[in-house]
Amino acid sequence: MKQVLLVKYGEIATRGSNRYLVENRLIKTIIDRLAYLQTYRVYKEQGRLLVVNEGGDFDYEEVIPRISTTLGVTALCPCVETEDQSLENLREIGLAEFARQYPEGNITFKVETKRSDKRYPHTSNEVSADVGGYILNSQIEGLRVDVHNPEAVLHIELRNNAYIYCKFIKTFGGLPMGTSGKAAVLMSGGIDSPVAAFRVAKRGVEIEAIYFDSPPYTSERAKQKVVDLAERLAVFTGGVKLNVVPFTQVQLKIYESVPREKITIFLKRAMLKAAEKIALENGDLALVTGDSIGQVASQTMEAINAIDSAVCNLPVLRPLCAMDKQEIVDIAREIGTFDISVRPYEDCCTIFVAKHPETKPKKSIIENMERKRLEGLDEMINEAVSNREVIQCKGI
Repeated sequence: MKQVLLVKYGEIATRGSNRYLVENRLIKTIIDRLAYLQTYRVYKEQGRLLVVNEGGDFDYEEVIPRISTTLGVTALCPCVETEDQSLENLREIGLAEFARQYPEGNITFKVETKRSDKRYPHTSNEVSADVGGYILNSQIEGLRVDVHNPEAVLHIELRNNAYIYCKFIKTFGGLPMGTSGKAAVLMSGGIDSPVAAFRVAKRGVEIEAIYFDSPPYTSERAKQKVVDLAERLAVFTGGVKLNVVPFTQVQLKIYESVPREKITIFLKRAMLKAAEKIALENGDLALVTGDSIGQVASQTMEAINAIDSAVCNLPVLRPLCAMDKQEIVDIAREIGTFDISVRPYEDCCTIFVAKHPETKPKKSIIENMERKRLEGLDEMINEAVSNREVIQCKGI
């Protein structure tokens, strides 16, 4: 009998012939996160992973925070593993685990059993009833059985060995980092783009970030806010490469050359052009933005159409396109980016935005105006890209 950490994953288990590749990537990610703990090992166990300390007692407080942000993991369960799957042993361990988690009693509970080997001599219901009755008749006071809506659940999983636990820590799920290619995220200091980056990363996409810096119109604190956001995202991804592109001259060129109501459209086109150059240079397969349809003037369908024609080699992904602001805020709070994003340091889009931006630009007019009024803009974008600063942000 020993303490282990049961690591559960969801949709990975539904994969076909390449399932083992995704599982192995998840295992490698967990091993990397625990590399400094030299006695901890990770093993496969029939649709689960096990983290085991082969050097002594399991330090859950040290290990769980490092694995709980691993994308691809759906839940963590600190549990007791035993080779002896007899009812007598399951009763004793089940009672001890339940008493450890709920020593005060006065709680409703049930026992839930899953068995992967149908040759086991008892059904799942029989095991649950036997162990549940044993706990109910123990010296723990005030226990009541409620199989529909219990306050506590003792889980028993019968696999190669038996795993018994009460604590079920829900995590973020998704797919392991790097199993779905690479993408470049246009990152501002706002609420939306970090959430977009997270949602793409959750699908197994390795992300890098691109921030457009405009000193002296934006401060060093605005840049630091984006660095802090990338650091926070790196907690989930293991690392984020942040490209800081000096964009002041490009923005001034646009500001001086086009009507005020069209500035935002031209600015976003320039940013997409710059981002595409960086992405192609780094082997990224898509660009990602934090746009949500209709949220602001530059995110209408007409504006998106006019903006996206600036790039021709990579798709532009908008993982927030059908979400409202409150949904985005809720995710930002959940992943820990919200408090960083609301720091009062404005980014370049905020500084140069028009008071009354155009909401329904025509793509043909925008493209024609760009050719006639913004001669030399592409060269300025190339220069900005070549002079970018690269910051390696690491989470854990």
